[in-house]
Amino acid sequence: MNLETLTQWAEPAGAVIGFLLTIMVLSYIIGDNFLFRLAIHIFIGVASGYAAVLVFYNVLWNQVIVPLLQFFVGGAPPDALGSVARILPAVVMGVWMLAKISPRLARVGNPVLAFLVGVGAATALGGAVLGSIFPQVSASADALNLQIAPAEKLAGWFVNGIFLLVGTVTTLSYFHFGVRTRGEGTIPQRNPVVEFMATIGQGFIVITLGILFSGVYFAALAALINRVMFIWMIIQDFLQIQ
Repeated sequence: MNLETLTQWAEPAGAVIGFLLTIMVLSYIIGDNFLFRLAIHIFIGVASGYAAVLVFYNVLWNQVIVPLLQFFVGGAPPDALGSVARILPAVVMGVWMLAKISPRLARVGNPVLAFLVGVGAATALGGAVLGSIFPQVSASADALNLQIAPAEKLAGWFVNGIFLLVGTVTTLSYFHFGVRTRGEGTIPQRNPVVEFMATIGQGFIVITLGILFSGVYFAALAALINRVMFIWMIIQDFLQIQ
C-alpha cells in the first residue's frame, strides 16, 4: 500500500474514528459506562502523548540535544558557546530534578522544585498584574476621560464610565473584610458604608457569574449541536455510499 492510497483512506478513517468516539462520549447521557470511560482514557492518552512529543521535539531536541551535538561533535555555529552556556544550567537542573524519583534522594531535588515553584508564582503574579490589573485600571480611567469620547456620544460615554466605576469600586468593596473584635465568637464588623457598597458589589458579581455561566452553557450547547450534526453527516455519507 503506497502513500497515495494511505492518504485517500485517511479522511474516511478519521471520520469513522471521530464518529465512534463521539458516540462513546455521548453515551454518558444514559449514565457512566465502559464506552465513556474508554473514550476519556483514549483522549487523555492521546493528549499526553502529543504533549510529550511536542516537549521532546521543540524543547529537548531543538534546544538542548542539537546544540550540544553541534558543539561537541562539530559544525557548530559561531554563537554555539553562548547557546551551550545558556543550556547547561537547564540541563543540570533537569538532571538534578530527577532525584525526586527516588524516595531516598527526594530531598536533594527540593531546591530545584522550590526554584521552579518560585519562578512559576512570580510569572503568574506578573502576568496577573501586567496583563489584568493594569489594563483594567487603564480601561476604567479611560471610561471617565471625556476628552477621548466621541462628541455625539458624550452623554452615553459618561454614563457608561460612571456605571463601570461604580461596578469596580463596589465589587472590590465586597472583598473588604473587617477585623475581628475582642472576644471569641464575635463577628467581624464592617463600616455601614462599606457594607452597603459590598451589597451592591455582590449584585454585580452575581450578574457577572450569571453571564459567564450562560456563556459556558451556550458554548457547550454549540459543541453538542456541532457533534450531532457531525454524526448526522457521517450517517448521510454512509447511506449514500451504500
